[in-house]
Amino acid sequence: MSSTDRVAGALDGLVVLDLTQMLAGPYTSMMLADQGARVIKIEPPGGDQTRRTGPHLDGSVKMAEGGFGSYFGSINRNKESVVLDLKQPAGRAVLLRLVQGADVLVENYRAGVMDRLGLGYETLAAENPRLVYAALRGFGDPRSGESPYASWPAYDPVAQAMGGIMGITGGSRGGPPTKIGPGVGDIVPAMFLAYGIAAACWQAQRTGRGQFVDVAMVDAILAVCERVVFQYSATAQVPGTEGNGHPLLCPFGLFPARDGFVSLGVPNDRFWRLLVAQMGDPALAADPRFATNEARVAHRGEVEAAVGAWTARHTKRELAGMLGGEIPFGPVFGASEIFSDAHFRVREMLVEVDQPGAGRPLTIAGSPVRMSDTPGGVRRRAPMTGEHTDSTLADFGFDEREIAALRTDCVIQ
Repeated sequence: MSSTDRVAGALDGLVVLDLTQMLAGPYTSMMLADQGARVIKIEPPGGDQTRRTGPHLDGSVKMAEGGFGSYFGSINRNKESVVLDLKQPAGRAVLLRLVQGADVLVENYRAGVMDRLGLGYETLAAENPRLVYAALRGFGDPRSGESPYASWPAYDPVAQAMGGIMGITGGSRGGPPTKIGPGVGDIVPAMFLAYGIAAACWQAQRTGRGQFVDVAMVDAILAVCERVVFQYSATAQVPGTEGNGHPLLCPFGLFPARDGFVSLGVPNDRFWRLLVAQMGDPALAADPRFATNEARVAHRGEVEAAVGAWTARHTKRELAGMLGGEIPFGPVFGASEIFSDAHFRVREMLVEVDQPGAGRPLTIAGSPVRMSDTPGGVRRRAPMTGEHTDSTLADFGFDEREIAALRTDCVIQ
């Protein structure tokens, strides 16, 4: 990887071995790669199975030829690909050599898989005491506290359900729970793990000692649902589904427009006065039942009905003209509106990357982190299967003869 291949990032020089799959683990290493880390994705023979997941741009190279779909392309940008068979002793020996030159290893296998391969934390730490070993599992690793569910497989909806976020999310107040659209059960734990890795690397830099970093998907979701914890602790009442409102603030949530929906956030009485002034309803402004947030929460139904009746008479654009910049307000955007809105272009949140074989680039979501001196961001497309096997092994001290022998024995691709 040449110096011209990237924009400097704050993690430039950090070497990460990425043994992850699906969404949660790759999102963690993507965050590190976006900030300049050299992330080496270790794939099994044939490549990561998520390469086959679409949608696919017309003409794009499919997994059978080493390519990938848009799902893989989105969360594996900025990475290198090495194909290594860890089921072979020689493959495990290669990984041990890579570990000696790495700063971080990330994996999201089920608990015990790496140990059974002879590649558990203790083994790798003996090879490289500075190594930060990061694990992401549904219910955590037994090293940090053995959950009764430690052996259960977990995906996004499981984490959402057991972590508490589904229990307060629903289309109507008191109605059935609803899964949140994006894979927050994967992405939120990924963010926490990237944060933990950065913290552990800072410690390793000062002390010369790495450590084991463990995030459970359900724990991360519970951490996001911190309000549920303190509410129940304080009141002994179980918070339920909240519809499109907020249990402690009013009006605060989703309201109809003539051509869709808008979101309003009125967290205090000053914003309430600005809202009713725009509504042009003196009676509503003067009614003592709505004078304070506590009073409005107590009369939630009447407040939401009055505000909703007014917003429904106007288009999203009209409401933006009246409320934008005055109170916390935003129209509900679909993907086409996001693509056409100037904000996301100015902020470089829609990034085009090459898609091998396709006649046009793939647009993916950019990094939301803005840093003045080390900008990071999306530097290049996701790798083809095994695209960097030879060059990466050479960088870690393998000579041409060793690499050729490993390929002959089908240890690498």
